[in-house]
Amino acid sequence: MDPHKFHGKDIPHIKLDSKMGIEELVEVFASSGYNGRQLGEAAKLYAKMIENDATICLTVAGAMTPVGFGGIIKSLIERGFVDWIITTGANVYHEDHFAWGLPVKQGSFDVDDMKLYENEIVRIRDVYIKYSQTLEAQDKIVQKMFEDKFTNQSFTTAEFCNLMGKISKEKSAHPEKSFVTTAYDYDVPVYISTIKDSSLALNLAVHRLQDKEYQLDFVREILEQASILYNSKKSGILELGGGVPKNTAQQTGPLLDQILNRNDGGQDYIIQITDARPDTGGLSGATLQEGKSWGKVQDAHDGVVTVYTDATIAFPILALYVLSNQKKRKPKRLYKEIPKMYQKLKEDYFNSPSKNKSKKSSNSKNHKKH
Repeated sequence: MDPHKFHGKDIPHIKLDSKMGIEELVEVFASSGYNGRQLGEAAKLYAKMIENDATICLTVAGAMTPVGFGGIIKSLIERGFVDWIITTGANVYHEDHFAWGLPVKQGSFDVDDMKLYENEIVRIRDVYIKYSQTLEAQDKIVQKMFEDKFTNQSFTTAEFCNLMGKISKEKSAHPEKSFVTTAYDYDVPVYISTIKDSSLALNLAVHRLQDKEYQLDFVREILEQASILYNSKKSGILELGGGVPKNTAQQTGPLLDQILNRNDGGQDYIIQITDARPDTGGLSGATLQEGKSWGKVQDAHDGVVTVYTDATIAFPILALYVLSNQKKRKPKRLYKEIPKMYQKLKEDYFNSPSKNKSKKSSNSKNHKKH
């Protein structure tokens, strides 16, 4: 429809009922305006991804697990609504606190941090973490996990997280309190977009000083991520915040098209929850429409929704909506499929007659539309 003409759904005079559930609440949002409308449309788009059996990537920036949101991710994995994850090292590191029963508490943001430091309390906004009982205890756990693993051999962060999930499941006090252990159970790959920028990498330092080398194969990692997109008939991303996780997921399109000349076209669906502004030029605030110019998304006008709000507000609403009205999906178990998908991309690249042609000059059909 032409957006410059006077047409569209009537705005209702909204009435709330004490017996309303999440589905009715989302309808309230969707029938309103501003970011409330965007939130309602995002919830419905997430449901559409599930209904169309899209391969769904969840990207999580910042530190969402210290506020307990790893439990929401766990539920989505168990229902088959998240197939692979790209996140920060902080989210994986802090999620493990819950599995091992290490204290994390609600605190306050209106405090004297000099006094918190004296009391050995670390603060993430209004979340308190004990320096010795939590951080140092977690550090010892991570150091033990990797003292003789992945040394002097190449690995990816998906393999790193898979091992963390396995060990935490077998040895922690509360393995059910970790989306990382659930990802291990369901073969959901968990990639860390910048592992060196986290306590996970800092804890490898004690072993590196003993001349143990850790060889992260970041190129294989980005090819694995691209192969997931390449081998998916439909694909989508749910982005919580922006940052490197957002770009890591979206750059799969340019890798396939710009570098490997596959003429893939990018993601079919993207939902972005962000509070970043687009006018500063940063990736976190970049619009999904701008991403079309890079080949990150199939259509700049359809299948993309941005909600400008705090992810801690929007994510539970999106999650509860699909948990309430979508049937459980069979797990795709992508972690075990990665070698096969990688090999398929490799073979097609070397066997393609358009390997040395640019995307725009290639006459090959869109792979995902086959």
